[in-house]
Amino acid sequence: MGKYQLDTKGLAVVTKYHEKNKPAKFDKKQQLEKIRAEYLKKKQKQTDK
Repeated sequence: MGKYQLDTKGLAVVTKYHEKNKPAKFDKKQQLEKIRAEYLKKKQKQTDK
């Protein structure tokens, strides 16, 4: 057994900690949709003037 090997209880705590501190997953489709919506709004304002 290694010096820092965790039992199942310790492993669960570490996994929970990392899940909580993991940055939000970058969603490319959602990002593109957001950019597209902003572009369409800007385009609409230009045609209204």
